[in-house]
Amino acid sequence: MSVTLSVNGEERTFTGDPRTPLIDVLRDHMRLTGAKSVCREGFCGACTVHVDGEPMVSCLIPVGTLAGRAVTTIEGIAGGGAQLNAVQQALLDHDVVQCGMCFPGMVMTLSAFLETSAQPTRAALKAELSGNACRCTGYERIIDAALSVTGQEVAAP
Repeated sequence: MSVTLSVNGEERTFTGDPRTPLIDVLRDHMRLTGAKSVCREGFCGACTVHVDGEPMVSCLIPVGTLAGRAVTTIEGIAGGGAQLNAVQQALLDHDVVQCGMCFPGMVMTLSAFLETSAQPTRAALKAELSGNACRCTGYERIIDAALSVTGQEVAAP
């Protein structure tokens, strides 16, 4: 079976089992390896992508359900250019990136949330990130970085 979907603004076709998880299609067939395949159970959030603008864990989405839909990966979040988007830049500026495993999922989750929440609270950001596991940072610098995107006062990096 063939499934055609938009990936980072480009029409792409996958031919194979429609039950194949999107993460496998992205990484193994489309060579988009930014989303990480970690838990494969939807727990860690490392494989988060946007589907029609909404953050979703790609390990749980069968590619056959995505015909005609738009998928944005970490590779396409900033428009595919060399520039970083605001969340990526803030995470870099706040020295958040450590092991890098959760980073793509964090960027995708925060980018979608901040598009709809202009002045989120620290508590709202913590709640939003509850589906993204990070074992390195303790989340505080991640939240500081997200708040800085909105122009809110945060602790110095």
